[in-house]
Amino acid sequence: MQIGIRTEFERDNGFTVLDAGQVNDRGVDDILAQVKQIVGDLPVYLTFDIDCLDPSAAPGTGTPVIGGLTSDRALKLVRGLQPLNIVGMDIVEVASAYDQAQITALAAATLALEMLCIQGAKRGDD
Repeated sequence: MQIGIRTEFERDNGFTVLDAGQVNDRGVDDILAQVKQIVGDLPVYLTFDIDCLDPSAAPGTGTPVIGGLTSDRALKLVRGLQPLNIVGMDIVEVASAYDQAQITALAAATLALEMLCIQGAKRGDD
């Protein structure tokens, strides 16, 4: 499942794709319900491509395209993934050389922390 890509996607290749426009138009709870319905208890590898964020929130990437997600929406989506069976995770596409203010690095670090926190919160569920 792909969430937040910034280009139109019309191919049928077995993936559910929610582009940034769809994600920006829908409620976070609605998106998370769809994710949980599709993924269920399957093992999940969570990769966060920083360029799904709007360039106003993350300009330091090799492919900035307007119309991306806000950092607030991204945080809410990541936090909502806690119930999933996440077995690994990463953040990709941070290109700090393109962002003199380092807001991209801040966004990536914050998202990485949130991803670790949702995993850590599961330890209390055991």
